[in-house]
Amino acid sequence: MGLASIDGQMLRKMIIAGANNLSDNKQLVDSLNVFPVPDGDTGTNMSLTALSAASETEKSDSANIGEIAKLASGGALRGARGNSGVILSQLIRGFSKSLDGISQAGVRELAAAGRRGVETAYKAVMKPKEGTILTVAKACADAAEEAAEKTENVEEFLKQVIDSGNEMLLKTKDMLDVLKQADVVDAGGKGLLCILEGAFNSINTNEEISLKETGEIKKPVITNIALDTDSDIKYGYCTEFFVLKKNADEKTVDDLKNYLLSIGDSLVVVADDDVIKVHVHTNHPGQAIEKALTIGALNGLKIDNMRIQHTSKIQFEKNEETKEEPKKNEPKKKIGFVSVSMGDGIAEIFKNLGADEIVSGGQTMNPSTEDILNAVEKVNAENVFILPNNKNIILASEQAAKIVEDKKIFVVPSTSVPEGISALINYDASQSVEDSFEAMKENISLVKTCMVTYAVRDTAIGETKIAEGDILGMLGGKIEVVSKDIEEGTCQLLEKAIDDDSEMVTIYYGADMDEAAAEKISAFIGEKYPECEVEIVNGGQPLYYYIISVE
Repeated sequence: MGLASIDGQMLRKMIIAGANNLSDNKQLVDSLNVFPVPDGDTGTNMSLTALSAASETEKSDSANIGEIAKLASGGALRGARGNSGVILSQLIRGFSKSLDGISQAGVRELAAAGRRGVETAYKAVMKPKEGTILTVAKACADAAEEAAEKTENVEEFLKQVIDSGNEMLLKTKDMLDVLKQADVVDAGGKGLLCILEGAFNSINTNEEISLKETGEIKKPVITNIALDTDSDIKYGYCTEFFVLKKNADEKTVDDLKNYLLSIGDSLVVVADDDVIKVHVHTNHPGQAIEKALTIGALNGLKIDNMRIQHTSKIQFEKNEETKEEPKKNEPKKKIGFVSVSMGDGIAEIFKNLGADEIVSGGQTMNPSTEDILNAVEKVNAENVFILPNNKNIILASEQAAKIVEDKKIFVVPSTSVPEGISALINYDASQSVEDSFEAMKENISLVKTCMVTYAVRDTAIGETKIAEGDILGMLGGKIEVVSKDIEEGTCQLLEKAIDDDSEMVTIYYGADMDEAAAEKISAFIGEKYPECEVEIVNGGQPLYYYIISVE
């Protein structure tokens, strides 16, 4: 007869197994990600998102499938990274909404949940592109509805879904030119099928499945640039926990926020249907915990002594002078800024230009929705502008914007560091918020961004063959130069970027370069384009030898 339905604990096991399988195969999925450059991160982003979803379910003993699905949705939402991660979180979100109020699900309920997941994901993407994870997900949903009419066996049902997904995955190679040229299938679609295959393989496993260790994955963090020395750490204990409270009302959440602000800073309080997530830096973690316990039971408690982490020595504040006065409610400013940045030098530039909070991240390690949300929550402003500075971070920024309720959020669609810098430089405080937003969007369109990196695998872009280790010169996100030499490739790229209207060139050299090398690029510009002013900045960014702004 076979399995006719699954409950919450079966779904929990399937979610964990799916996340584990993707984690095992994330490098394979990364290698398939060749667009816009072969420096793939799709597998990593999807894996971190799936692991975040799974971790929310791991300790739950609920047999209710709707409750487990809701936990997974909350985890995926807050852990979503990159476009692929955001889309995955939306697939899970729609799936969860469909199962709300259901204790067990048979094939018809699962098919309906899959369809809702696909619809939710498509709505989340402004311009859905076929040949991607969306296409594979839709094929799975179509197959699910068809299979549900033919069988009531969950295993047979899932096998048909996965088989159809794999068939569509192979077709993606012919749906996007870049995939066809590189002779690979869509990375996001492959990642989704890794999850489904892991989930399927767990059905007949009687042993308990635990979430795999993820300590090797470095999570991007919110960087407060002012924390350069131990003396700058006002609040020594990073305190995190979940308050188990269903449908917490706005007053409860606001009261908790206000109290925690009186004893600390770096506050993030995110309310979901079942929990309130708290992150605060304080000198009195016990007081934070005692306050939270008046609301509900606690889970996931973590307290880190940041002074030990920062200086490798223990310091205890013993006298009255070290006691912090409760914060007064300061008036909110009109506009605040959150910027995504990679490299200390670039982060410092954004801070000097007025960015209130910096989120660490870039091409190969996109910050999660929660990382961005945390930064937004810390900005004391009525309106917050987010500068993603990477095409793959815009969706996560927009998702964070939807979660925030006490501030108006504007996502400036900056796709590179130079665009973000230009937007901040040209910000005019005398304008209205809406006019400022429009002006910043206009300014980023006037910037040409050159980026010099290297290929991590053999591939082909159009007629151009690319070997692992080749130097890649990108203009506006498209590969324009392939070279064997960094300096030669950079100069060739600049020849394509600089024209008669160009007036200013800013060279941000990366962690693998030095000022002397950048000076050679500057000398080339000065000789060939004497009308252009050149500035050299130590960006310190990883991955990219140079990020160059041409204006």
